Amino acid sequence: MTRFALAVLLTGILTNAAAACDETTSMFPRPCPPVPLVGLAPAAENGQPALPAEPSSDLDRRDRIFYPGDTERLKPLGRKLLLNILLDQKEIFTSPFHMNRRNAPIWLLSAGAIGGLIAADHHIANSFENSSGQVRWGGRISNIGASYTLVPLVAGYYGYGVWKDHAKAREIGVLGTESLLDSLIVAGVLKEVAQRRRPDQTDAGEFWEGGTSFPSGHAMQVWSIASLVAHEYHHNPIVAVTAYSLAGIVSAARIAAQKHFASDVVAGGAMGWFIGRYVYKTHMSHLAHQHSSLVPIIVPQFAASQHTFGVTLLFGGGGATASFVTQPGLSPVGGLSYLPGQR
Repeated sequence: MTRFALAVLLTGILTNAAAACDETTSMFPRPCPPVPLVGLAPAAENGQPALPAEPSSDLDRRDRIFYPGDTERLKPLGRKLLLNILLDQKEIFTSPFHMNRRNAPIWLLSAGAIGGLIAADHHIANSFENSSGQVRWGGRISNIGASYTLVPLVAGYYGYGVWKDHAKAREIGVLGTESLLDSLIVAGVLKEVAQRRRPDQTDAGEFWEGGTSFPSGHAMQVWSIASLVAHEYHHNPIVAVTAYSLAGIVSAARIAAQKHFASDVVAGGAMGWFIGRYVYKTHMSHLAHQHSSLVPIIVPQFAASQHTFGVTLLFGGGGATASFVTQPGLSPVGGLSYLPGQR
Protein backbone atom coordinates (compact mmCIF):
# COMPACT_ATOMS: atom_id res chain seq x y z
CA MET A 1 0.00 0.00 0.00
CA THR A 2 2.86 2.37 0.78
CA ARG A 3 4.46 1.74 -2.60
CA PHE A 4 1.17 2.15 -4.40
CA ALA A 5 0.48 5.44 -2.58
CA LEU A 6 3.91 6.68 -3.64
CA ALA A 7 3.18 5.63 -7.19
CA VAL A 8 -0.05 7.62 -7.17
CA LEU A 9 1.74 10.70 -5.82
CA LEU A 10 4.67 10.65 -8.22
CA THR A 11 2.70 9.49 -11.23
CA GLY A 12 0.25 12.32 -10.65
CA ILE A 13 3.00 14.78 -11.47
CA LEU A 14 3.92 12.62 -14.47
CA THR A 15 0.46 12.45 -15.98
CA ASN A 16 -0.49 16.01 -15.25
CA ALA A 17 2.53 17.27 -17.10
CA ALA A 18 0.34 16.28 -20.03
CA ALA A 19 -2.61 18.07 -18.48
CA ALA A 20 -0.49 21.15 -17.98
CA CYS A 21 0.48 20.94 -21.64
CA ASP A 22 -3.13 20.63 -22.71
CA GLU A 23 -4.25 23.47 -20.48
CA THR A 24 -1.46 25.75 -21.69
CA THR A 25 -1.53 24.96 -25.37
CA SER A 26 -5.30 25.08 -25.57
CA MET A 27 -5.29 28.70 -24.45
CA PHE A 28 -4.99 30.17 -27.93
CA PRO A 29 -4.92 33.95 -28.14
CA ARG A 30 -8.14 35.84 -27.77
CA PRO A 31 -9.49 37.12 -31.07
CA CYS A 32 -7.58 40.23 -32.06
CA PRO A 33 -9.50 43.48 -31.74
CA PRO A 34 -10.86 44.65 -35.08
CA VAL A 35 -8.27 46.70 -36.94
CA PRO A 36 -9.54 49.86 -38.63
CA LEU A 37 -9.76 49.51 -42.41
CA VAL A 38 -7.31 51.59 -44.38
CA GLY A 39 -8.94 54.87 -45.17
CA LEU A 40 -12.04 54.05 -43.11
CA ALA A 41 -12.74 54.48 -39.42
CA PRO A 42 -15.32 52.08 -37.97
CA ALA A 43 -18.30 53.96 -36.63
CA ALA A 44 -19.22 53.86 -32.97
CA GLU A 45 -22.79 53.58 -31.76
CA ASN A 46 -23.17 57.36 -31.55
CA GLY A 47 -22.08 57.82 -35.14
CA GLN A 48 -18.66 59.18 -34.21
CA PRO A 49 -15.49 57.41 -35.35
CA ALA A 50 -14.31 54.95 -32.76
CA LEU A 51 -10.75 55.08 -31.51
CA PRO A 52 -8.51 52.14 -32.45
CA ALA A 53 -8.67 49.38 -29.91
CA GLU A 54 -5.75 49.16 -27.54
CA PRO A 55 -3.57 46.05 -27.92
CA SER A 56 -4.47 43.41 -25.40
CA SER A 57 -1.99 43.14 -22.55
CA ASP A 58 -3.37 39.78 -21.45
CA LEU A 59 -0.76 37.67 -23.23
CA ASP A 60 1.08 34.56 -22.14
CA ARG A 61 4.42 35.60 -20.65
CA ARG A 62 6.22 33.44 -23.20
CA ASP A 63 5.07 35.81 -25.93
CA ARG A 64 7.27 38.45 -24.35
CA ILE A 65 10.22 36.12 -23.74
CA PHE A 66 11.00 33.60 -26.39
CA TYR A 67 11.17 33.27 -30.17
CA PRO A 68 12.62 29.82 -30.94
CA GLY A 69 13.33 30.49 -34.61
CA ASP A 70 15.51 33.53 -33.94
CA THR A 71 19.29 33.57 -34.05
CA GLU A 72 20.41 35.51 -31.00
CA ARG A 73 23.56 36.14 -29.04
CA LEU A 74 24.10 33.56 -26.33
CA LYS A 75 23.60 35.89 -23.37
CA PRO A 76 20.05 37.13 -24.16
CA LEU A 77 19.12 33.70 -25.49
CA GLY A 78 20.30 32.09 -22.24
CA ARG A 79 18.24 34.56 -20.21
CA LYS A 80 15.09 33.82 -22.22
CA LEU A 81 15.76 30.10 -21.92
CA LEU A 82 16.06 30.39 -18.13
CA LEU A 83 12.79 32.30 -17.87
CA ASN A 84 11.00 29.69 -19.99
CA ILE A 85 12.33 26.86 -17.83
CA LEU A 86 10.98 28.62 -14.74
CA LEU A 87 7.57 28.85 -16.41
CA ASP A 88 7.81 25.18 -17.41
CA GLN A 89 8.59 24.06 -13.87
CA LYS A 90 5.72 26.11 -12.50
CA GLU A 91 3.30 24.43 -14.93
CA ILE A 92 4.68 20.93 -14.32
CA PHE A 93 4.72 20.98 -10.52
CA THR A 94 1.39 22.77 -10.16
CA SER A 95 -0.28 20.45 -12.68
CA PRO A 96 -1.80 18.15 -9.99
CA PHE A 97 -4.03 21.06 -9.02
CA HIS A 98 -5.38 21.21 -12.58
CA MET A 99 -6.95 17.77 -12.58
CA ASN A 100 -10.42 17.66 -14.14
CA ARG A 101 -12.84 15.16 -15.64
CA ARG A 102 -10.91 15.06 -18.89
CA ASN A 103 -7.55 14.05 -17.43
CA ALA A 104 -8.72 12.13 -14.34
CA PRO A 105 -8.74 8.80 -16.27
CA ILE A 106 -5.09 9.42 -17.21
CA TRP A 107 -4.28 9.84 -13.51
CA LEU A 108 -5.93 6.57 -12.59
CA LEU A 109 -4.57 4.50 -15.47
CA SER A 110 -1.03 5.80 -15.06
CA ALA A 111 -1.05 5.31 -11.31
CA GLY A 112 -2.35 1.75 -11.74
CA ALA A 113 0.25 0.94 -14.41
CA ILE A 114 3.19 2.26 -12.40
CA GLY A 115 1.90 0.65 -9.21
CA GLY A 116 1.60 -2.71 -10.99
CA LEU A 117 5.13 -2.39 -12.36
CA ILE A 118 6.51 -1.56 -8.91
CA ALA A 119 4.95 -4.74 -7.58
CA ALA A 120 6.45 -6.75 -10.47
CA ASP A 121 9.84 -5.04 -10.61
CA HIS A 122 11.87 -7.82 -8.97
CA HIS A 123 10.20 -10.50 -11.08
CA ILE A 124 10.97 -8.55 -14.28
CA ALA A 125 14.58 -7.95 -13.22
CA ASN A 126 15.11 -11.64 -12.44
CA SER A 127 13.80 -12.65 -15.88
CA PHE A 128 17.00 -11.25 -17.43
CA GLU A 129 20.19 -13.31 -17.66
CA ASN A 130 21.98 -10.67 -15.55
CA SER A 131 25.41 -11.82 -16.69
CA SER A 132 28.45 -9.55 -16.50
CA GLY A 133 28.39 -9.14 -20.29
CA GLN A 134 24.75 -8.08 -20.25
CA VAL A 135 25.37 -5.52 -17.53
CA ARG A 136 28.46 -4.17 -19.28
CA TRP A 137 26.82 -3.78 -22.68
CA GLY A 138 23.64 -2.44 -21.17
CA GLY A 139 25.64 0.29 -19.49
CA ARG A 140 27.42 1.20 -22.71
CA ILE A 141 24.25 1.40 -24.78
CA SER A 142 22.37 3.35 -22.14
CA ASN A 143 25.04 6.07 -22.24
CA ILE A 144 23.27 7.33 -25.37
CA GLY A 145 20.68 8.78 -23.02
CA ALA A 146 23.22 10.53 -20.79
CA SER A 147 23.46 14.31 -20.61
CA TYR A 148 27.01 14.34 -21.99
CA THR A 149 25.68 12.68 -25.15
CA LEU A 150 22.46 14.63 -25.61
CA VAL A 151 23.81 18.10 -24.81
CA PRO A 152 26.34 18.05 -27.71
CA LEU A 153 23.54 16.75 -29.94
CA VAL A 154 21.21 19.68 -29.33
CA ALA A 155 24.14 22.12 -29.34
CA GLY A 156 25.11 20.73 -32.74
CA TYR A 157 21.58 21.34 -34.00
CA TYR A 158 21.73 24.96 -32.90
CA GLY A 159 25.25 25.46 -34.27
CA TYR A 160 24.24 24.06 -37.63
CA GLY A 161 21.16 26.27 -37.68
CA VAL A 162 23.25 29.38 -37.03
CA TRP A 163 25.86 28.36 -39.60
CA LYS A 164 23.38 27.55 -42.37
CA ASP A 165 20.68 30.01 -41.24
CA HIS A 166 18.31 27.06 -40.79
CA ALA A 167 15.39 28.05 -38.53
CA LYS A 168 14.23 24.47 -37.87
CA ALA A 169 17.68 23.37 -36.67
CA ARG A 170 17.98 26.43 -34.40
CA GLU A 171 14.56 25.73 -33.01
CA ILE A 172 15.35 22.09 -32.22
CA GLY A 173 18.60 23.16 -30.58
CA VAL A 174 16.92 25.70 -28.31
CA LEU A 175 13.81 23.66 -27.50
CA GLY A 176 15.95 20.53 -27.06
CA THR A 177 18.04 22.36 -24.47
CA GLU A 178 14.87 23.47 -22.71
CA SER A 179 13.49 19.92 -22.72
CA LEU A 180 16.75 18.49 -21.35
CA LEU A 181 16.98 21.02 -18.54
CA ASP A 182 13.32 20.50 -17.65
CA SER A 183 13.95 16.74 -17.51
CA LEU A 184 17.05 17.12 -15.33
CA ILE A 185 15.19 19.29 -12.84
CA VAL A 186 12.10 17.07 -12.66
CA ALA A 187 14.17 13.89 -12.36
CA GLY A 188 16.38 15.42 -9.68
CA VAL A 189 13.44 16.55 -7.56
CA LEU A 190 11.57 13.24 -7.82
CA LYS A 191 14.70 11.22 -7.07
CA GLU A 192 15.12 13.18 -3.85
CA VAL A 193 11.48 12.55 -2.96
CA ALA A 194 11.46 8.80 -3.74
CA GLN A 195 15.06 7.91 -2.73
CA ARG A 196 14.65 4.41 -4.16
CA ARG A 197 17.55 1.96 -4.09
CA ARG A 198 18.92 0.75 -7.43
CA PRO A 199 18.81 -2.91 -8.48
CA ASP A 200 22.58 -3.32 -7.97
CA GLN A 201 22.45 -1.97 -4.39
CA THR A 202 21.54 -3.58 -1.10
CA ASP A 203 17.84 -3.37 -0.21
CA ALA A 204 17.16 -3.05 -3.94
CA GLY A 205 13.86 -1.42 -4.79
CA GLU A 206 13.21 0.05 -1.34
CA PHE A 207 11.94 3.63 -1.21
CA TRP A 208 13.21 6.35 1.14
CA GLU A 209 16.52 4.55 1.63
CA GLY A 210 18.83 7.14 0.09
CA GLY A 211 18.80 5.73 -3.48
CA THR A 212 18.42 7.48 -6.84
CA SER A 213 16.60 4.87 -8.90
CA PHE A 214 13.10 6.37 -9.37
CA PRO A 215 12.56 7.73 -11.96
CA SER A 216 15.18 6.99 -14.61
CA GLY A 217 16.91 10.22 -15.62
CA HIS A 218 18.42 8.66 -18.75
CA ALA A 219 14.99 7.50 -19.92
CA MET A 220 13.41 10.86 -19.17
CA GLN A 221 16.09 12.79 -21.04
CA VAL A 222 16.22 10.61 -24.15
CA TRP A 223 12.42 10.39 -24.39
CA SER A 224 12.07 14.16 -24.04
CA ILE A 225 14.40 14.67 -27.02
CA ALA A 226 12.76 11.85 -28.99
CA SER A 227 9.32 13.37 -28.36
CA LEU A 228 10.47 16.84 -29.37
CA VAL A 229 12.13 15.63 -32.59
CA ALA A 230 9.15 13.43 -33.47
CA HIS A 231 6.76 16.35 -33.01
CA GLU A 232 9.03 18.70 -34.99
CA TYR A 233 9.02 16.24 -37.91
CA HIS A 234 5.47 15.01 -37.43
CA HIS A 235 5.00 14.95 -41.21
CA ASN A 236 7.78 12.34 -41.52
CA PRO A 237 6.86 9.10 -39.68
CA ILE A 238 10.33 7.63 -40.24
CA VAL A 239 11.83 10.26 -37.94
CA ALA A 240 9.37 9.41 -35.17
CA VAL A 241 9.95 5.66 -35.55
CA THR A 242 13.72 6.14 -35.44
CA ALA A 243 13.65 8.52 -32.46
CA TYR A 244 11.26 6.40 -30.40
CA SER A 245 13.08 3.16 -31.26
CA LEU A 246 16.37 4.63 -30.06
CA ALA A 247 14.70 5.89 -26.88
CA GLY A 248 13.19 2.45 -26.28
CA ILE A 249 16.58 0.74 -26.72
CA VAL A 250 18.20 3.14 -24.25
CA SER A 251 15.40 2.55 -21.75
CA ALA A 252 15.67 -1.24 -22.00
CA ALA A 253 19.44 -0.97 -21.67
CA ARG A 254 19.05 0.78 -18.31
CA ILE A 255 17.18 -2.29 -17.05
CA ALA A 256 19.75 -4.65 -18.56
CA ALA A 257 22.54 -2.67 -16.91
CA GLN A 258 20.82 -3.19 -13.53
CA LYS A 259 20.68 0.57 -12.99
CA HIS A 260 16.90 0.82 -12.93
CA PHE A 261 13.76 -1.25 -12.47
CA ALA A 262 11.07 -1.41 -15.14
CA SER A 263 8.83 1.02 -13.25
CA ASP A 264 11.69 3.55 -13.05
CA VAL A 265 12.21 3.41 -16.79
CA VAL A 266 8.52 3.53 -17.74
CA ALA A 267 7.84 6.44 -15.39
CA GLY A 268 10.90 8.36 -16.60
CA GLY A 269 10.15 7.68 -20.25
CA ALA A 270 6.53 8.77 -19.93
CA MET A 271 7.53 11.95 -18.14
CA GLY A 272 10.14 12.67 -20.80
CA TRP A 273 7.64 12.17 -23.61
CA PHE A 274 5.19 14.54 -21.96
CA ILE A 275 7.91 17.14 -21.36
CA GLY A 276 9.03 17.03 -24.98
CA ARG A 277 5.46 17.40 -26.20
CA TYR A 278 4.78 20.16 -23.69
CA VAL A 279 7.80 22.22 -24.77
CA TYR A 280 7.02 21.73 -28.47
CA LYS A 281 3.32 22.52 -28.29
CA THR A 282 3.77 25.47 -25.97
CA HIS A 283 6.11 27.22 -28.35
CA MET A 284 4.54 25.97 -31.55
CA SER A 285 1.15 27.40 -30.66
CA HIS A 286 2.84 30.75 -30.14
CA LEU A 287 4.78 30.58 -33.38
CA ALA A 288 1.59 29.88 -35.29
CA HIS A 289 -0.29 32.92 -34.05
CA GLN A 290 2.07 35.42 -32.52
CA HIS A 291 5.44 35.42 -34.24
CA SER A 292 4.91 34.04 -37.74
CA SER A 293 4.47 36.46 -40.61
CA LEU A 294 3.30 33.61 -42.85
CA VAL A 295 0.13 32.63 -40.96
CA PRO A 296 -2.61 35.26 -41.33
CA ILE A 297 -5.56 35.83 -39.04
CA ILE A 298 -8.76 36.71 -40.87
CA VAL A 299 -10.88 39.44 -39.25
CA PRO A 300 -14.18 40.36 -40.95
CA GLN A 301 -15.07 44.05 -41.08
CA PHE A 302 -18.53 45.62 -41.28
CA ALA A 303 -19.67 49.22 -40.91
CA ALA A 304 -23.45 49.49 -41.28
CA SER A 305 -23.54 53.30 -41.17
CA GLN A 306 -21.21 53.53 -44.19
CA HIS A 307 -22.66 50.49 -46.00
CA THR A 308 -19.23 48.90 -46.26
CA PHE A 309 -17.99 45.44 -45.56
CA GLY A 310 -14.70 43.62 -46.07
CA VAL A 311 -11.99 41.56 -44.50
CA THR A 312 -8.65 42.26 -42.83
CA LEU A 313 -5.72 39.83 -42.86
CA LEU A 314 -3.42 40.23 -39.85
CA PHE A 315 0.13 38.97 -40.19
CA GLY A 316 2.62 38.53 -37.36
CA GLY A 317 0.15 38.85 -34.49
CA GLY A 318 -1.47 42.04 -35.72
CA GLY A 319 1.57 44.04 -36.82
CA ALA A 320 1.04 44.08 -40.59
CA THR A 321 -2.44 44.11 -42.09
CA ALA A 322 -3.96 43.82 -45.53
CA SER A 323 -7.50 45.18 -45.84
CA PHE A 324 -10.06 44.74 -48.62
CA VAL A 325 -13.35 46.63 -48.47
CA THR A 326 -16.24 47.18 -50.81
CA GLN A 327 -19.56 48.99 -51.08
CA PRO A 328 -22.61 47.96 -53.07
CA GLY A 329 -22.08 48.86 -56.74
CA LEU A 330 -18.39 49.74 -56.26
CA SER A 331 -15.21 47.81 -56.97
CA PRO A 332 -13.29 46.43 -53.99
CA VAL A 333 -10.60 48.68 -52.53
CA GLY A 334 -7.51 47.31 -50.87
CA GLY A 335 -4.64 48.64 -48.81
CA LEU A 336 -1.76 47.75 -46.53
CA SER A 337 -0.84 49.14 -43.14
CA TYR A 338 1.49 48.43 -40.24
CA LEU A 339 0.70 48.89 -36.56
CA PRO A 340 3.79 49.77 -34.50
CA GLY A 341 4.42 48.07 -31.21
CA GLN A 342 3.47 44.62 -32.46
CA ARG A 343 5.86 41.85 -33.39
